Amino acid sequence: MAEAGCIIVDWGTTSLRAKLMSATGLPLDGRETGAGILSIKGGAFEDALTDAVGDWFEAHGPLPVFAIGMITSRAGWMEVPYVDAPAGIEELRAGARRMTMRNGAPITFLAGLRDPLRRPFPDVMRGEETQVVGNGLGEDLTLVVPGRHTKWARVEGAKIIRFQTYISGEMTELLTSHSFIAKAAKPRSDDGPNWEAFDRGASFAASDNDAADALLATIFSARTGMLDGKLKPEEIADYVCGLVIATEFCYARDADWFGRGDTIGIVGNDGLNHLYERVSPMFGLSVRYGREDAVERGVLTIASKLL
Repeated sequence: MAEAGCIIVDWGTTSLRAKLMSATGLPLDGRETGAGILSIKGGAFEDALTDAVGDWFEAHGPLPVFAIGMITSRAGWMEVPYVDAPAGIEELRAGARRMTMRNGAPITFLAGLRDPLRRPFPDVMRGEETQVVGNGLGEDLTLVVPGRHTKWARVEGAKIIRFQTYISGEMTELLTSHSFIAKAAKPRSDDGPNWEAFDRGASFAASDNDAADALLATIFSARTGMLDGKLKPEEIADYVCGLVIATEFCYARDADWFGRGDTIGIVGNDGLNHLYERVSPMFGLSVRYGREDAVERGVLTIASKLL
């Protein structure tokens, strides 16, 4: 096995993802647990991390650890102030904070990013900025990081100059799991999305129909479509997902994140990339997929002078 160089921890509210990286930046091992920060009692974050990756320390010594995500929030292990956009690698590096674990391993908490110009309040992200950095800052491009809280970010002049959050993933989950829609919907098959139902919702939301501009009204079509015999219960969830994501694209277009004929980058690992890729042509967009190792590459890029 190659010599181990560091551990990268992406620690969110509901899960902990860790990667053991070689000294040359290659992944050697990885694991994921359900020990998100909300499940940690009494601030026992160090114990939880040791439980997750203690065998790596035993095998390789007190490797440096780099932590991103909600672990750096007010509810996490160490609150790290956001860095204001526009920001590049140097600004994000300067925002990092470090402490030493009981076993002697240095742990560095990387800063999140804040867009102070968003209205009505500044927008924020913790973790997604490493994916943008890892994808590369050398080209002016709009990037989308799909997730429960999807981020649209603009890279210009080797910096993230602005970004915006759309809670499309969480909205879809709430609607299809806890609303009137959930009572009528049936689980889809294990074969993946029902693309016909997804496209029906997405194409309507992307259309010039005046009714498509009113999401709070359009969502009710998930019920009326079933009552009218146009939607089957097992199609409802994918139909709603299409409606919500295409509406997000409408909002992003109106906020000048893209224009027809543009190319956008899609980077992320939340299993939603293919949905965004499918909607993009409805808005005249070409898609370029980002790096699969964007998180690790971004962390190591920011941390390159902190090792």
